[in-house]
Amino acid sequence: MYKIMTPGPTQVRENIRLARARECTNPDLDENFAEFYKETCQQISRLLHTENETLILGGEGILGLEAACASLTEPGDRVLVLDNGIFGKGFADFVSMYGGKPELYTVDDKNPIDPHALEEFLKDSHDYKYATLVHCDTPSGMLNDVHRLCPVLKRYGILTVVDAVSSMFGEELDVDRAGIDVVCGGSQKAVSAPPGLTFVTVSEKAKKAMAERTTKIASFYANLKVFEGYYEAKWFPYTMPISDIYGLRQAIDNIEHDKNMLDRHAKIGNACRQALKEAGLKLHLEQGFSNTVTVFDVPEGTTASRILEIMKKEYNIMLAGSFDSLAGQVIRIGHMGSNANTADMAETMEALEHTLNQLGIPLKCSLKDRFCELAD
Repeated sequence: MYKIMTPGPTQVRENIRLARARECTNPDLDENFAEFYKETCQQISRLLHTENETLILGGEGILGLEAACASLTEPGDRVLVLDNGIFGKGFADFVSMYGGKPELYTVDDKNPIDPHALEEFLKDSHDYKYATLVHCDTPSGMLNDVHRLCPVLKRYGILTVVDAVSSMFGEELDVDRAGIDVVCGGSQKAVSAPPGLTFVTVSEKAKKAMAERTTKIASFYANLKVFEGYYEAKWFPYTMPISDIYGLRQAIDNIEHDKNMLDRHAKIGNACRQALKEAGLKLHLEQGFSNTVTVFDVPEGTTASRILEIMKKEYNIMLAGSFDSLAGQVIRIGHMGSNANTADMAETMEALEHTLNQLGIPLKCSLKDRFCELAD
């Protein structure tokens, strides 16, 4: 078996795998499952520091992003798409798909979005129904400060939709302090459950905007309104993936009991980045580094595919390349959730060091030794 050190999916703990093996009931008819689902949703909201309702949807994280846009967008709506990365820009596709008019606010993709520059832009142009932004843009590892950006948008009456799939529970995320109206997470990133679920936390203002639509939502599965009254009726809009949700609940329990989770991510993220830099490798970003994924440029003299192939075949460790405009240009190390531990990261850094040496790429220091010194 490979050690999965990718920026999602991540390694899955044994207690989560065992939880998924629990005996199943009929989630459509068993009221006890409705209670279990509701409690799990409330637990997620609590960990995100909000009383906004959370819904767990039966689909990978992309479903949550599309559902947010599908549920809010009416034909002709102007939507501001904050773009400093591949996923940030990608929101425009969802907006267009449901008849909205996306307008890109495109800035430097090597640095986080500047709240002051955004405020200057909005002074002259702020007639938007909602804005989309990404907390951690996984392809590049960019971290945007949603706790500063969302309040700027809210001052102009703009609803906020945040993709936090790759940051949630690996980076600080306080939904109420940030003023986020819809925030989307996923099971396979820092939560470290298997892929297959997304969870969406929705504010009362976002619900009001959905309720006041004059056109029907052009989807059933990507429609957050179909969950209205599910708990009172003890009836879900579709059969819930019960085993996935059992596993998710155990993963959320793990997070709630892990009081040092954010500190551990920060320590390991900093140690990884610093070790790579001191060894002479170039981090892809200039600023805005996420503590859930580190991205470095492929050194001259080799290719991304060769690095990934040797890591996988000779060391049984999976790293990731990237895609779209970054295809073949970078390598990504995922240190989120269950991956964020010193032992697995030390093994990964040692294997990467041997791989680069094998490819004739000189290093200025030992990746493993330097990482361990910094992470100690």
